[in-house]
Amino acid sequence: MGVKGFVEGGIASVIAGSSTHPLDLIKVRMQLQGETPPSNLRPALAFHRSSVHAPPAKVGPIAVGIKLVQQEGVAALFSGVSATILRQLLYSTTRMGLYDMLKKKWSDPNSTSGTMPLAYKITAGLIAGGIGAAVGNPADVAMVRMQADGRLPPAQRRNYKSVVDAITRMAKDEGVTSLWRGSSLTVNRAMIVTASQLASYDQFKEMILEKGLMRDGLGTHVMASFSAGFVAAVMSNPIDVIKTRVMNMKVEPGAALPYSGALDCALKTVRAEGPMALYKGFVPTISRQGPFTVVLFVTLERVRKLLKDF
Repeated sequence: MGVKGFVEGGIASVIAGSSTHPLDLIKVRMQLQGETPPSNLRPALAFHRSSVHAPPAKVGPIAVGIKLVQQEGVAALFSGVSATILRQLLYSTTRMGLYDMLKKKWSDPNSTSGTMPLAYKITAGLIAGGIGAAVGNPADVAMVRMQADGRLPPAQRRNYKSVVDAITRMAKDEGVTSLWRGSSLTVNRAMIVTASQLASYDQFKEMILEKGLMRDGLGTHVMASFSAGFVAAVMSNPIDVIKTRVMNMKVEPGAALPYSGALDCALKTVRAEGPMALYKGFVPTISRQGPFTVVLFVTLERVRKLLKDF
């Protein structure tokens, strides 16, 4: 029974992740806006020179998407999709399966609907998200780098051929530990996203059904999942911005790291670009998180029905 939850969550996650990948790509590009100055200096130097150069104009998600297609082609919208699929297979399959196991274990035995208190839902999400992120971090680093590669000058691009090539080269050139770069951020983000997303979905769905607003069907699943996606986007965006920058930073032999860690990255980002820089990419984040969460849970509910008798 436990394995079934992993299978259902894995199928739903891969479908949701693949279908919303272009939106995630645009989000990453927007989160990196303002980090590198026109002279293509490293991010650390960009911080020191920020008081001299005027900050670059902010570009919206539609403009970012159009520019990306014009400069790199339509296929660029799916840059790093192999890493996304691997990430969903590792990270999301683990978190969805573990959450399902904990939900079944902690559900109120006296409840006819098999529900559990909100505090238990949040706790289950925190645990499942943290473990899932630790398992999937190598694919997460590869995904961020592959998505961000096209914004670099041709001479500085990593040009990974696939997620396997990315992980292999990172381990060889930068050490195996580089595969877990930003893992503390990934784990923290995953704990927040999973707790807010999965717990919110269950909570919203239960509220809708208990109040008799809608029947247990597609409408209820869409409403509950979109609401959960909004909550997850608001909670996770600041950590997501820092995670993206830490994972994408250029490591040069003998040179100091652009960021010494998550806190250093957060401080430099806020000082150079203002507090709202932590919400860069929020529009594509919610534009992606909403559809992703809807596709995720609608697909999950369908898959559960198909596998109900197995």
